[in-house]
Amino acid sequence: MARQQLQVLNTLDAAKTQLYHFTAVVIAGMGFFTDAYDLFSISLVTKLLGRIYYHVDGVGKPGTLPPKVSAAVTGVAFCGTLAGQLFFGWLGDKMGRKRVYGITLILMVICSIASGLSLGCEPTGVMTTLCFFRFWLGFGIGGDYPLSATIMSEYANKKTRGAFIAAVFAMQGFGILAGGIVALVVSAAFDHAYKALPYSIDPVGSTVPQADYVWRIILMVGALPALLTYYWRMRMPETARYTALVANNAKKAAADMSKVLQVEIQAEDDKVGKLVEDPAHSFGLFSRQFARRHGLHLLGTTTTWFLLDIAFYSSNLFQKDIFY
Repeated sequence: MARQQLQVLNTLDAAKTQLYHFTAVVIAGMGFFTDAYDLFSISLVTKLLGRIYYHVDGVGKPGTLPPKVSAAVTGVAFCGTLAGQLFFGWLGDKMGRKRVYGITLILMVICSIASGLSLGCEPTGVMTTLCFFRFWLGFGIGGDYPLSATIMSEYANKKTRGAFIAAVFAMQGFGILAGGIVALVVSAAFDHAYKALPYSIDPVGSTVPQADYVWRIILMVGALPALLTYYWRMRMPETARYTALVANNAKKAAADMSKVLQVEIQAEDDKVGKLVEDPAHSFGLFSRQFARRHGLHLLGTTTTWFLLDIAFYSSNLFQKDIFY
């Protein structure tokens, strides 16, 4: 297999771990960091949303979101994520990882800010606007999620590919942690600035009008890490595997990786044509050949990942109900 591969791909696979590997980990990892922050920060503010918008006079406890509203606000982003993964995953194979990466990033920044600017004269209007922008935020996250992992895997060498992909995924934990820290800092700052009596003494006055800014700031902060890494993401060259094998531009792939690896790499245009035309390398995802060669691997990976996600997302989304 190594003899059939292009020199640029063999060079990538055999490359020593260098600074650009760690740069790619940070840049791709910040995508996962932002994804986790945006997805899970909503669970930190739902109690506050209920207290602000669904207060009922004469009730002995603060207002809470109705079950259907709570489910919609919490889960709508995941509906967008599913759709975004399918759409942007397909688009990334058509337009290239780098270009689609930028599109998803811009969408995430816009929708993070727009979520915090949700408007409405009534609680229903605010929740509807919030759900609308949360869906499209999830749509962008759905694209960032597979593209970050794909870019890292296509940049990494064989020896450390698994470790680097694991490092990228581990940034989700830091994103969740950052969400909690931001929520604590913002809440403490507003609590210090706007003193209020406990709910048991003053049900209405216990939630100051400025509390409406708290959840908005927490959600909008999610745009910062994505915005800060946009420049570096756009400076990363397209992955050599896409440029050579999908775009059929071996010359550009060799030139890009020569700069990154700082070695001379031969373009091998003729070899690209032979690889692309070879039936052994041109079978589709739903073909029998793919099923024979990779079907079991795909089934095992997707099944275990699906079961992991049930526990991972459930525990993070509903832990507020356990702690409350």
